[in-house]
Amino acid sequence: MTQVDFYVLPDTTLEARLDFACRLAETIQRKGYRLHLHAEDEAMARELDDRLWTFRPDAYVPHALLDTQAAAELDERVPVTIGWATPPSPDLAVQALLNLAPDIPEWFSRFERVAEIINQHQDVLTAKRECWQTYKKRGYPVKAHQLRGG
Repeated sequence: MTQVDFYVLPDTTLEARLDFACRLAETIQRKGYRLHLHAEDEAMARELDDRLWTFRPDAYVPHALLDTQAAAELDERVPVTIGWATPPSPDLAVQALLNLAPDIPEWFSRFERVAEIINQHQDVLTAKRECWQTYKKRGYPVKAHQLRGG
């Protein structure tokens, strides 16, 4: 059964949320897992694409946007994909989903792990509370991780 982890940030900004998403993506990829970053929309997906190149000067997270021609050719070789409308191909055997959309994608249960990132922005709090309740009602194991500022 899919394990769901909520990471609760003390910050209110989208930038803090996306920066943490990049750090978490690096950690997941470094552990040898394939990851899909599910963005709210194309603009967020492109912002994540840019940030994965620049979030840390000494970091590199191999990734591709799913909507690009290059991604279609590199899909099987890149450990991290980014999308907003459709899931990665089941053939890719992606183990983890980092969901940055306000709602839960219908196809979330095919992943071993799902991560949700919450910041203190009211819209995000409201949406992710509903996600928490939905996961719990469906019987999924859910954990919260309170992160400190710094």
